[in-house]
Amino acid sequence: MPVSGEVIYFDAERGIGFASGADGNRYVFDRDDLDGLASVSKGTRITFRADGDHARDIVVPSAKSAVRAVHAVPVAGADEPAAEAQPARGLFGYFRYCASSGYARFRGRARRKEYWGFALFSLVSMMVVGGVGLVIDGALGNLDEPEPSAAVTVLCAVLLTLALLVPSLAVTVRRLHDIGLSGWFLLLWLIPSIGPLIVLVFTLIPSQKHDNKWGPVPAGIAVSRAR
Repeated sequence: MPVSGEVIYFDAERGIGFASGADGNRYVFDRDDLDGLASVSKGTRITFRADGDHARDIVVPSAKSAVRAVHAVPVAGADEPAAEAQPARGLFGYFRYCASSGYARFRGRARRKEYWGFALFSLVSMMVVGGVGLVIDGALGNLDEPEPSAAVTVLCAVLLTLALLVPSLAVTVRRLHDIGLSGWFLLLWLIPSIGPLIVLVFTLIPSQKHDNKWGPVPAGIAVSRAR
């Protein structure tokens, strides 16, 4: 059930704020809870979903109609489908989101299309970077030496792998959330041989078609009304 309240402090630089609720409690929130809002200021009237002492899915009532298309606040008994934290995208759109604004976002959920869109274009990116590296190595004569060296290719591959490491972990954690599992299940990857296979199977499981503790149903997934 949404709670109404008022912002009592927000540090735009750090992205952390506090709000007082009409229920007499004080809540903490961060920039990711603003649901598409650029910022809020002291005294702004808001509605939000209380999650312990954390305010989630913050909406400014006066801007509710504009925000609803991105992330509507769930209302008990409403006939509308559950709100979506992120709009539906194509495969490349999901890759771009994961590599930019979702780079280190470990909260929330990711549907299979988001996970595999990121995986597909990560592989494509690696192939492109590897190809460019080989061209540069060839131009430098590294491949013509008695003992051919692909130093530039290896360096480019390592740099891209490091760049994609954090978003790869983040989208996998969100994928686990989407099927109702804690992100800590990712540690199964450390089990030799069978661990990566288990995680792979998890990434293939369909989304839960209802809101769970990690967020609303992702955009593009049919919502189940029966819980």
